[in-house]
Amino acid sequence: MRRITLWLVSTVAVVVLLFSYRTSTMGAAAPNAPGVVGAAPGLVSSGPAAGSSVGPSAPSGATVVNGTVVRTRWGPVQVQVTISGRKITDVVALQVPSGNRRDREINDYAVPLLHDAVLQAQSADIDSVSGATVTSDGYRRSLQAALDAAHFGS
Repeated sequence: MRRITLWLVSTVAVVVLLFSYRTSTMGAAAPNAPGVVGAAPGLVSSGPAAGSSVGPSAPSGATVVNGTVVRTRWGPVQVQVTISGRKITDVVALQVPSGNRRDREINDYAVPLLHDAVLQAQSADIDSVSGATVTSDGYRRSLQAALDAAHFGS
């Protein structure tokens, strides 16, 4: 009887410990990108009277639009797109997952590839970057929201 009781108590203790273990992906949400505090989605600046913007300054006559913040399993993703003369001229990642060193390594590699793919495709119809599928999906979704807000392609 003692063995059964000891086995039962040990099993319960192990199960409780397993369910209470916190992995690095269960921690706090990734912080915003430096200098960006909750960039609101939607039009930032438009036309020749382009005033202040959250991201880099836009060329005269350009439209700058923030995409929505897309919550991914690894952290938030948000982009800002600059459109000039019905052409996408720049895309800036305002937020990407950066909760740990591996997130930063992946995104340091993936974000420039996504940027170049958008400029080449001139749309959100781009392929995912291998090894950064979650970030690529969030990037595409935020970009599409920004393009929709700018009425780009319609």
